Amino acid sequence: MSPPVDRVASDSALPSRASVVVIGGGIIGTSTALFLAEKGHSVVLCEKGEIGGEQSSRNWGWCRTMGRDAREIPLAMESLRLWRGMNGRVGRETGFRQAGIVYLCENEKEVAVQEAWLAQAREYQVEARLLRGEAVNDAIPGAAASFIAALHAPADGRAEPVHAAPAIAEAARAHGATILTNCAVRGLDIQGGRVSGVVTERGRIACDAAVLAGGAWSRLFCGNTGIDLPQLKLLGSVFRTAPLSGGPDVSAGGNVFGWRKRLDGGYNIARRNANTADITLDSFRLLRDYWPTLRQYYGEFRLRLSRRFIEEWRQRTRWTLDQATPFEAVRVLDPVPNEKVLAEARASLSRMFPVFANVRVVQSWAGLMDVTPDAVPVIDQVSRIPGFFIATGFSGHGFGIGPGAGRLMADMVAGDTPVVDPAPFRLDRFARAR
Repeated sequence: MSPPVDRVASDSALPSRASVVVIGGGIIGTSTALFLAEKGHSVVLCEKGEIGGEQSSRNWGWCRTMGRDAREIPLAMESLRLWRGMNGRVGRETGFRQAGIVYLCENEKEVAVQEAWLAQAREYQVEARLLRGEAVNDAIPGAAASFIAALHAPADGRAEPVHAAPAIAEAARAHGATILTNCAVRGLDIQGGRVSGVVTERGRIACDAAVLAGGAWSRLFCGNTGIDLPQLKLLGSVFRTAPLSGGPDVSAGGNVFGWRKRLDGGYNIARRNANTADITLDSFRLLRDYWPTLRQYYGEFRLRLSRRFIEEWRQRTRWTLDQATPFEAVRVLDPVPNEKVLAEARASLSRMFPVFANVRVVQSWAGLMDVTPDAVPVIDQVSRIPGFFIATGFSGHGFGIGPGAGRLMADMVAGDTPVVDPAPFRLDRFARAR
């Protein structure tokens, strides 16, 4: 069941031409559209379902620099800068609040992990520090359990996923972008070896560049274009609570739980370190690519054989541009949450923070995260198809890093100086993609 996402009305007319077509209306696609429109480019954003209808509205809502892969830190810092001014920029409520984030440590092994990250992040001057003793209780009071340390990033924040992507899309429209919902892009029109347009279910749009920000659908879209993008899907489950009096303002994660306060006074709560990995045919096709990560983080995945194996086995992987596509058959991915892992999160959280013990659960949901073999996104132009850009594989980090990723992609499409070095996000770092 989907969380209640703000609805964005579709523009009615299909433009015959635009400078850039953005494919996908999540946080990455809408941010890309906004920054391109601010630069003066004519932009059409095509979303097969509703704006923010999939993982962009189903995530935790953290906007963090803390704990990032070192390659992502500059982009995360730029994103945080953009989040701070986002409400003013878009003229709407995105829910951003700079309330800080804390990672709680129960043993010295967990402390060592945070210390190693701090040493790696020091060169970027990230505002984060390791707390011990009473400083932990000062940062996050109310714990019944004793935490020996905590990594605290007071400048990090949170935003409201059900508001953010829709608000950014409306801002892009205010700057001249066309927003089309329930309008799937079937594929690229390539002429003379480069992008000359896209073909949608409603007709062709001529363009100079196309940006794929398709989230969990990106591998399927790329495959029909002849690009073997290494990407799998992980299921993340979340539940939200009724408003809770006296709960913490800061967002926090323990070994088993994570929370984020909502604008309505309730909380989004999830199970940390236990994403569900449904076994599919791609699991076998991409096993060599993912094996090092699977071996290193095996305990953080819940492997299972489910109906998704049959669903994806039956799913078409090739089509012509005059045929209906899987994007039209399934407008919104709305998977069933893993209630077992949510129960584990709730039990652990209630035991360690009694304020959550009797909280009322209002709703639970799940989303499918687009995950690369190294859990770092692809933000790049496809070298053999000039004019085709990809922004995908954000591996559960996409919401918080979305504005920076959109700004970077807009710079790359426009040929401007990139806001951060895009080299770590190249597609050809993967042997399969090369």
